[in-house]
Amino acid sequence: MANPILPLWEYIPDGEPRQFGDRVYLYGSHDRQGCTDFCDYKLKVWSAPLNDLNHWVCHGHSFQTRPDTDHEASVSHTDRELYAPDVVEKDGKYYLFTYILGSKGCVSVSDKPEGPFKLLSTYEYNKEDAGDEGIYNDIGVLVDDDGRVYAYYGFEHSNMNELDGKSMYKVIPGSLKQHVIDDREEVPVEERFFEASSPRKINGKYYLIYSPRKGSRLAYAISDSPTGPFTYKGYIIDNGVDYPAGNNHGSVCKINGQWYVFYHRMTNNTITSRRACVEKISILPDGTIPPVEMTSLGFEESLSPYQPVKAEIACVLTGGCFVTEKSVFCRVITNVKDKAVIGYKYFDFGQDYSTKTMEFAIKVNGMGCRGRLHILIDAPTEEAGGKEIGCVEIGLGDGDYRARVENTCGRHALYFRAELAKPENDWMSNFFDGRSICEIEEFVFLK
Repeated sequence: MANPILPLWEYIPDGEPRQFGDRVYLYGSHDRQGCTDFCDYKLKVWSAPLNDLNHWVCHGHSFQTRPDTDHEASVSHTDRELYAPDVVEKDGKYYLFTYILGSKGCVSVSDKPEGPFKLLSTYEYNKEDAGDEGIYNDIGVLVDDDGRVYAYYGFEHSNMNELDGKSMYKVIPGSLKQHVIDDREEVPVEERFFEASSPRKINGKYYLIYSPRKGSRLAYAISDSPTGPFTYKGYIIDNGVDYPAGNNHGSVCKINGQWYVFYHRMTNNTITSRRACVEKISILPDGTIPPVEMTSLGFEESLSPYQPVKAEIACVLTGGCFVTEKSVFCRVITNVKDKAVIGYKYFDFGQDYSTKTMEFAIKVNGMGCRGRLHILIDAPTEEAGGKEIGCVEIGLGDGDYRARVENTCGRHALYFRAELAKPENDWMSNFFDGRSICEIEEFVFLK
């Protein structure tokens, strides 16, 4: 399944991937399409079998702060939004750690990794033992090999505590450590901690994945001890490179011998409609993680250009265009104006050298303007190393527009560069400045 990895109507940001048994589970917040606020009053769990990472299923609501038609509220002390959860397994039980906006967070338990989770307790701590005013913002939890349990959390400053491994909600007195990542003012801004703590133990080292002050990135720091200090090593991914930027939150998971980073990216021209994505990463012998680019691949090695491609899986959107949901059945790339670029990485065009041309078809909603989409491979401009393989003319109205393009073989990134067809009269062309050419729904190459 391409990015985003869940059904395209689902909005799960702040993803914490966890492998339990023969499935990988994704725990995250739940965004609402068209909402101006972050997150929802419910949490949902999705999972996929290890042998079929393209088959994600929804296990329904796992926890909620407000009742609805089918569920009672899971807590009584608050009805605020649920942010960025984490789930760990200990002694055959699964523990859900929740951060609740403006409220005391809590710990819940289930016999199954998908829940539903039953409330155990709010966090218990002495005031002097809790950083972040005891809110436990974006809590991430590590169960170490010796059974000891550590919680990492914070907003603008990184904190950690050790938890009592029997209760899982009692903070051990005297365990508070602050600035476990060096987030002082003299540290470069791109390295400083902001939020989104996610701990992992990898090859005997302790990793803390987090969102730095440059919030479109996921950074990581490494320590020899679960209590730190953690040293900044770099960033893994930046969701704002040639794409509408927003915050980032996620973590890493090893699945079938391959490491992945789970993260989210933006839709609906807002930072509050975020969808889950994944990229392959490598962890080098020295423990560092080279940065990776955003792609349209998800768990795929390559995408097929010969099957209809939903436009919304674009990983490059510049010039003001963005993905928006028009209905549960239809999401388009809208605001496609002059010089806008829409990009996809990567398609495998195969090895058919028997023909010089192929046909390209694209389904658009017209916007009352004429224009064209230049079709390039490898880069969005020829100056940057791209090659234009064709151009499709876009008319005034809705339609299936087609063009003959140069036959292409091999694996390539694909780009559309928009051009508005303006009248030749200068005085008239001024009325066309800023006009949108079309909305793109899907496209396909035909042999």
